[in-house]
Amino acid sequence: MILESIIIIIYSIALLLIFMYALAQLNLLFNYLKARKKQQAGPTFNFSNEKEIPLVTIQLPVYNELYVMDRLLKNIAKIDYPSEKLEIQVLDDSTDESLTETAIHIRELQKTGLDIKHITRENREGFKAGALKEGLITAKGEYIAIFDADFLPKKNWLKNTIPYFKDPEIGVVQTRWGHLNREYSLLTRIQAFALDAHFTLEQVGRNSKGHFINFNGTAGVWRKECILDAGNWEGDTLTEDLDLSYRAQLKKWKFKYLEEVVTPAELPMVISAARSQQFRWNKGGAENFQKMAWRVFKNKDVSLKTKIHSFLHLLNSTMFLNILIVAILSIPMLYIKNEYDHLKVYFFAMSFFVISTLIFFICYWFTFKTIYGGGFKQFLKYFGMFFAFFSVAMGFSLHNSIAVLEGHFGKRSDFIRTPKFNIDSLKGSWKDNKYVTKNISSSVIIEGILMLYFAFGMYSAFIVGNQGGDFGLFPFHLMLCVGFGFVFFSSLKSPD
Repeated sequence: MILESIIIIIYSIALLLIFMYALAQLNLLFNYLKARKKQQAGPTFNFSNEKEIPLVTIQLPVYNELYVMDRLLKNIAKIDYPSEKLEIQVLDDSTDESLTETAIHIRELQKTGLDIKHITRENREGFKAGALKEGLITAKGEYIAIFDADFLPKKNWLKNTIPYFKDPEIGVVQTRWGHLNREYSLLTRIQAFALDAHFTLEQVGRNSKGHFINFNGTAGVWRKECILDAGNWEGDTLTEDLDLSYRAQLKKWKFKYLEEVVTPAELPMVISAARSQQFRWNKGGAENFQKMAWRVFKNKDVSLKTKIHSFLHLLNSTMFLNILIVAILSIPMLYIKNEYDHLKVYFFAMSFFVISTLIFFICYWFTFKTIYGGGFKQFLKYFGMFFAFFSVAMGFSLHNSIAVLEGHFGKRSDFIRTPKFNIDSLKGSWKDNKYVTKNISSSVIIEGILMLYFAFGMYSAFIVGNQGGDFGLFPFHLMLCVGFGFVFFSSLKSPD
């Protein structure tokens, strides 16, 4: 019974942590719904008065972006802002032919009178953080707008964001991400679904109550003074944006989140690109938990509720590890439950996963409805999308758990960029993209084994016990089997 007891304890702890995270999401939903009823107030610059229009620097950190540089530069050149108050820095760490092509394009833009500079480095020290830090040394602007290579801000983007900096306490203005290629595939729809929840429920829910939020690495503006006051960019984690965000808020800088300002961007279109992005985000989240959690908790100026939300925010990626633990142990638990009758009351009380899933279902419905509208047809669409998302998210749990463990245990790794594609239609192909990873990682094989393991879990539902089986975990194992199967087969197909 010792082994069974260990399994029960680990399983219970993981379930409780997931349940706590779900309750935090529910609290953010209440915050979100309240915030939507309120009109956002605050001082803004009067752009009809030329003297109030501040100097802005746009930074474009890029690395080997052959397929999207032309689109990026053409779009940025259309930004509607007084030319004498605008500077553009292309922070180019590229090592391929895109470096030369970008230089040619920039020279052509300079001939039009645009103040645009091509800044290169001899090495990639600090990766994106290092490039941003170096650009900041010569940046003219009081405010620094940052866009990754696949983002296409609208012409009036600066006029919709910069005015809020009239409040001297605001250090960052962040906008919501849109999705240029949402409908390209099931993979892009699932990614959009997850990001929509973050950029509505979570960002608004935290920001509306003064809890810590994060600059999302792009599609936002920093006050230069805030960056410097917080200690400047640091490249010791893979999510330098989250790191600087927490350091700035610990310095009492306020963040302004604009849900209504949407900045379109491209989602990863193949599983290898999505895996790369997920690994960086989740490992960086764990690294920042190790770096920032204690700083937040020992700060006497941060409220207890903000500390709790910050703790769960920084542990966001670690939820994948809890999900993986619950998933793997659920099959032994199925047999334990039907072997020891006296534990059945415990199993009834420990139905936290069902409650947690229901909470996530409710929370995500409100964010989905906000963006895409309500009604019965939309609810049916949402229902299918939620369970597709939930299955694939669990299918990524092994890959993301490896990233999380590396982050918590301090294993260093390079900043691996996410390949961009610039595919405009469903007929477009990514197969000729030179940046797509061609190797299959060893974790993919384990994901295939886990697919079979959870198929065995479904089979077990029919044979356990002596009363015709136990189907309580059958839907869970079905989603796990589908999720790991999707990730496994997509990963095998991706390198073709």
